[in-house]
Amino acid sequence: MSEKKNIARAAGVLGFATVLSRIMGMVRDMVVSRLFGAGLATDAFFAAFQIPNMLRRFFAEGALTSAFVPTFSEWYTRKGEEEARELANICFTLLTIVMAFITLLGIIFSPQIVAFMFPGFKAFPNKMELTVFLNRLMFPYIFFVSLVALCMGILNTVRHFFTPAISTVFLNLAMIVCAVFLHQSFQVPIVALAVGVLVGGVLQLLLQLPTLYRKGFILRPRFDLHHPGMRKIALLMGPSVFGVGVYYLNLTVGNILASLLPQGSVSYLYYAQRLFEFPQGIFTVSVAQAVLPSMSRQAAAGEMGELKESLGFGLRLTLFVTIPAMAGLAVCATPIFSLLFMGGEFDYAKAVNCAVALVYYSMGLSFVAMVRVLVPAFYAQQDTRTPVVTAFVAFLLNFLFSLLLMGPLLHGGLALASSLSAFCNMAMLLYYLRRKIGPFGGRRVFLTGGKTLLASVPMALTVGWGMGLIDWSLAGHKLMKGWVLGGTILAGMGIFMVTAHLLRIDEAQDAVNLVRRRLKR
Repeated sequence: MSEKKNIARAAGVLGFATVLSRIMGMVRDMVVSRLFGAGLATDAFFAAFQIPNMLRRFFAEGALTSAFVPTFSEWYTRKGEEEARELANICFTLLTIVMAFITLLGIIFSPQIVAFMFPGFKAFPNKMELTVFLNRLMFPYIFFVSLVALCMGILNTVRHFFTPAISTVFLNLAMIVCAVFLHQSFQVPIVALAVGVLVGGVLQLLLQLPTLYRKGFILRPRFDLHHPGMRKIALLMGPSVFGVGVYYLNLTVGNILASLLPQGSVSYLYYAQRLFEFPQGIFTVSVAQAVLPSMSRQAAAGEMGELKESLGFGLRLTLFVTIPAMAGLAVCATPIFSLLFMGGEFDYAKAVNCAVALVYYSMGLSFVAMVRVLVPAFYAQQDTRTPVVTAFVAFLLNFLFSLLLMGPLLHGGLALASSLSAFCNMAMLLYYLRRKIGPFGGRRVFLTGGKTLLASVPMALTVGWGMGLIDWSLAGHKLMKGWVLGGTILAGMGIFMVTAHLLRIDEAQDAVNLVRRRLKR
């Protein structure tokens, strides 16, 4: 099987598993919005959860994965499975020790961390106190999910993608069950949601272990600070924290500044981010996770031509999916929040505020997606410096844009600043990568992007017309809203695929072939 087919197949497996996870995540957010709305308690929870979640994105899914997978792939390819097992055991042991120490520090210094990250909460002592308590309760989540990320890196390297991708289903399920059945058991009901985060972290880790065992990796304690593979991972991890995590750091900065805006702003951004990450999590992360092991193996074998082909294919596939998703999110923002979240403590005004943020976030979907594919291309060649430089510049630009836009656009300005920063980061990465490895099919990438954008226009017009058929400010009417939204989206997708076929977009045929193979199986 060609590497192109391997990437498409892996992306399909990851996408399918992630669809299930994201659907459960959407159900979770609907439950949260109905039970707790958008106000003091949800601001406190989302702020508290963001701290360990930010560390997860920076260290676990970001730096650890980007540093571990290329090195582990090199050991697995060049030195054999036995040496790879040794490296996995050493990494697991050291990661356990380091993350236990970080978790302890996080719990002890939680008041200082919360005060630093959310200075606006100081004006509301009850909100500050609740945020600190919830943060302390949920901080061990980073311990469990970091070990999950290591297991994910091992399994992805040996071409097993389903279990790591499906594991977040159990996090969402645990949060839903705890929120529904335990919220009346606590004086502050939202504490039940924090308990669900902890339970979900444990379940995610336990799910990985049987699959690792079947693949021949039985993780055992092994302490060796001088192992060359371990030292290489440690050297790569430092810069990777910033290089991979800049997008999430920008979101964090946005939430810090949102704490200075009217109450509910942190919650508006959170709900919008969750919907924004739905298409990103289903496909963008899937392609990035699928392409990194391939590019790492190709870089280790000195196959630069094949690496360029894998990179170009990943970028084209990413644009083909994210551009129509971007248009769809922008057109359907208010209807989606009206259908999924409106009701209980969540009224139409809150739906509109969340939709404003989602529209601005959606403008940067393709840029964020391309960054997620471009950065691993540098790490596959063990170049950590360039992504760090571009990420730092993008971070500064995001902060500047945020300060300029949060006044006139409030929380919407913070979302727009994130999209502008992602565009700048993508442009810099494209420029430096071309200088580093030479042409990698950039014309084909931008041709695919242009054709996909053109194919998205009739789709957006059709969906926009359909969204105007009913009044989304009306409470209830869920069945009618669901039929209109779902039917219009399906019609838009059909129009997009027909137009893409007429424009002869190659990736449209790749997507159709992938679906056909799945149906045959």
